[in-house]
Amino acid sequence: MEDNCVFCKIARGEIKVEILEETDNFICFLDANPKISGHCLIIPKKHFINLVDLPSDLGSELLFMIKKVAESKLRQGFEGFNIVSNNFSVAGQVVNHLHVHFLPRKKGDSLKILE
Repeated sequence: MEDNCVFCKIARGEIKVEILEETDNFICFLDANPKISGHCLIIPKKHFINLVDLPSDLGSELLFMIKKVAESKLRQGFEGFNIVSNNFSVAGQVVNHLHVHFLPRKKGDSLKILE
């Protein structure tokens, strides 16, 4: 873990968040600056900079977490979802700790991703 990384601080419990879902290696919590209602982040508890750095053996657990969050949001009445992970600064990554944006969607919402 990195001392000054905001997501590492969340993983260590130094910054309090409401954890929505958790596995041995990942946590999901609401985004502090949501783009849409229900916008949450999935992060590894250990510090990996991006998807390239994530060990392959954790890939299935990340997918499991994404599916777990999706099932929960669909039960809450959302109708679909987008998954976004910006990797490297040229692609818009601001925090150098792997994170996946989970954006639950409803028909007619105003969020535009890619068209």
